[in-house]
Amino acid sequence: MNPPRLEDYLARRPATLAKGPIAVVLIEDSAAVEETLLHHLRAGFRHVLALSPEPVAMPQDTATHITNLIWNTRRPAAHVGAVNAVIRAVPAGTWLYYCFNAEFLFFPFSESRRVGEMLAFHAEERRDAMLTYVIDLYAPDLAAHPDAVDLEQAMFDRTGYYALGRPGPDGHPLERQLDFHGGLRWRFEEFVPADRRRIDRIGLFRALPELRVTPDHRFNIPEYNTYSCPWHHNLTAAIASFRVAKALASNPGSRDRIGGFVWRSSHRFDWSSQQLMDLGLMEPGQWF
Repeated sequence: MNPPRLEDYLARRPATLAKGPIAVVLIEDSAAVEETLLHHLRAGFRHVLALSPEPVAMPQDTATHITNLIWNTRRPAAHVGAVNAVIRAVPAGTWLYYCFNAEFLFFPFSESRRVGEMLAFHAEERRDAMLTYVIDLYAPDLAAHPDAVDLEQAMFDRTGYYALGRPGPDGHPLERQLDFHGGLRWRFEEFVPADRRRIDRIGLFRALPELRVTPDHRFNIPEYNTYSCPWHHNLTAAIASFRVAKALASNPGSRDRIGGFVWRSSHRFDWSSQQLMDLGLMEPGQWF
């Protein structure tokens, strides 16, 4: 049986949407699809919506926890229509998360705690959104892995990250908002459009009827785009992502000009939250 379209599924208001946290995974190609879906199930999401242009085989024994839905994920800014549609369909206050295939959410102590526990604490701190840093992963050997995806020997940049003040409409910096940069988008910026060089994404957030995500992964409610509350530092999370590496390795403008991604600050990714915290790539805030 063919999967339903996203719009038709949401219109039925199925029970899977009644309570979060819910993950939305936009599947753009065949890279690490099963691994992405299973990773987020293990993280503790109640349900995963797997959006794809055509039907995708789901991992075994996950039918009650993963729903494949048809959505054109290959059009520009495909996340906008999909995420906003889900926001409108779920009860207000539902925690949502979105990512793409070959992206993997990590949060402080994620090996021993579930995402719902973290979000409950975050909500107690009167936060309705969480900043996530998108940390680029890449294969060390593009000859062996021409799509730049190597789950067993993935590498990332341990240095080269920085933040700039985010100017508002009047040119003055916005309060508690920064533009974060680094990773492959920084090292190979000549191949990345200027409006796609940021590595910050508000990946986790609570739905509100008036909330909308924008093409640049921000929201129309300014407080959702802040990195912390005014009185102390809050939790942040990270999304370990092969997405930029895949694009650089496959796009005609860059693939023949990049021989590899490894440099002096490349480091083996050990798939642990502690490694990311040790390098300051996410913060536990007041959560211990």
